[in-house]
Formats: sequence, structure tokens, C-alpha cells
Amino acid sequence: MSSIHQKVRTGALIIAATWLAVAALLYFVFDLFEQNRQASLKPYASSTGDLVIPRQRDGHFHVDGEVNRQPVTFLVDTGASHVSISQALADKAQLPAGQKITLSTANGQLPGELVRGVPVRAGHLVLNDATITVGLSGLRSEQALLGQAFLRNFDVEIRRDDMVLRQRP
Repeated sequence: MSSIHQKVRTGALIIAATWLAVAALLYFVFDLFEQNRQASLKPYASSTGDLVIPRQRDGHFHVDGEVNRQPVTFLVDTGASHVSISQALADKAQLPAGQKITLSTANGQLPGELVRGVPVRAGHLVLNDATITVGLSGLRSEQALLGQAFLRNFDVEIRRDDMVLRQRP
């Protein structure tokens, strides 16, 4: 009887080890697939110098950049007038106090500041004298909106799943 129990136990261990190996293999295959998919969603400079921003899974266009050399992730907002950042990001970027204004947002009116002449980079594209509004709320401090104060300096084309920012001649 002991011999039969030993064979059953050994067989069960082999089956369990096989399933664990299959699960590990599937995990690594799907992880590699996800890494490749994520890499394909990163903005890039085309061979002509255009900034190509793929649409993300949330349906929006995001691009890494800087506000006054402070790293930020922009949500591209073609309906926003300015580049908009939070007070926390303005403090990190060491922006000077700006002109007091009232911001009109989807959530109503908020107090804010208008700061002119701020260097902004989105991807590899740079605007050295952008107009920034400070007082954005609702996003993390390292996030910002990239609005028309930056975008109007470039030709903007929205394709099916890409936004292309092209420098004007």
C-alpha cells in the first residue's frame, strides 16, 4: 500500500509542478506582451521631427515634459487656453508669483495666477515663453494640462489613434 501512496503523491507533485511551470510561462509571456504594448504607447519623434503622441488606454493623449525644467506629465487638452499646473508644481518649478486671475473650469470658477514667459517642453518640442496658469486642481502635482498657449505654436493633427505636433516652417 505504501508504494501506491508514494506513486500517487509523486504523480500529484509532478502535476502541480507542471501547472506551476505553465502558469509561470504564461505570466512571463503576457508580461513581455504588456511591456511591448506599453512601449508602443510612448510618444516619439518621427523621422521628420514631428512629435507623435499615441492615444492611451483612457482615450487621452499624455506626454512627458517639463515646466521651467521641472518634470511633468502633460494631459494634452486642445480645449484649454493655457498650460495649467497646480500650485504644488509651481512651487517645485520655482515660478514667480503671477497676475491674479479667475480660472473658469468645468468645476466652476477658481482663483489662480497667470505667469508669462515660462519655458515648457513637451516631448522634444520646446516653447521658451509659454503662458502658464497656476491653480489647477484634481490632478496629481506632477501632472498638468497642455493647452493652446503651447499647442497654437505647432500644427496639430489628430489621426485615429495618434496626435501629431508638427513644427511650423
